[in-house]
Amino acid sequence: MTRAFVFPGQGAQTIGMGRALAEAYPAARAVFDEVDEALGEKLSALIWEGEPEALTLTENAQPALMATSLAAMRALEAEGVTIEAAAFVAGHSLGEYSALAASGALTLADTARLLRIRGKAMQAAVPVGEGAMAALLGLDFETAKAVAGAAAQGEVCEAANDNDPGQVVISGHKAAVERAVALAKEKGAKRAVLLPVSAPFHCTLMQPAAEAMATALGQVDINRPKVPLVANVLAAAVSDPATIRSLLVEQVTGSVRWRESVLYMAEQGVTETWEIGAGKALSGMIRRIDRDIATRQIGTPDEVKAAVESING
Repeated sequence: MTRAFVFPGQGAQTIGMGRALAEAYPAARAVFDEVDEALGEKLSALIWEGEPEALTLTENAQPALMATSLAAMRALEAEGVTIEAAAFVAGHSLGEYSALAASGALTLADTARLLRIRGKAMQAAVPVGEGAMAALLGLDFETAKAVAGAAAQGEVCEAANDNDPGQVVISGHKAAVERAVALAKEKGAKRAVLLPVSAPFHCTLMQPAAEAMATALGQVDINRPKVPLVANVLAAAVSDPATIRSLLVEQVTGSVRWRESVLYMAEQGVTETWEIGAGKALSGMIRRIDRDIATRQIGTPDEVKAAVESING
């Protein structure tokens, strides 16, 4: 069994996530304490007892989801399963940072601070109401890209996430994205819906955020990960720290090539994925991309124990 550890992106957040892990595993609790210290605030209180609207804010959701993923990883380690049990790590958008922290390329404190900066910079890049994102369901990537291009009409409208064979997310100026939604339906999309997001992520409108991340990433150390990272913008494995640094900048405006990343891992022999952290969105996508890949979620103490037993027999 060759496995990859995959780490969720924004949208997976829920109030209470990671709490059971923190109560069951001191090492998981320590992750939340360290993130609180790095940010100079009680993010853990917001994650476990706060208002959903506050947790959904990009600047909070990003470090919160990373903390939950790393808490799950520390729980696995406490049970004797290390990152080296995976042949690859990969993450969806912000999940790429979780993957890098889990594989030792970034420290936990640096990752928390980088994601706080990233969240704020992405939110500030485009005034609220000017940008939008939409999910196009039932169109392949090339058709969705063509729809986005046709709808742009001098504005920005780009394919942001190639999630699975029937789901592409587009991003850009609000009017252009709305035109694309109408056009997608004409082109045979089963559904085309605007997403409840606060900014148009993963398109060229995010260039100010990419510049902010270039500065922030230039001030932290990046080590060679213990396990190769399948990068969002390449859909291929990388381990060189300088390459990782530049790809993390490129990722802010570039497409998340998730479908291709999963196909790449399958070609490399991956037969099982463990989704480390909150939710199960990635597992659903993976099953739609390649039904031969087994999926498993690791977000609760019971799921940790079941995963460990699956290895130890």
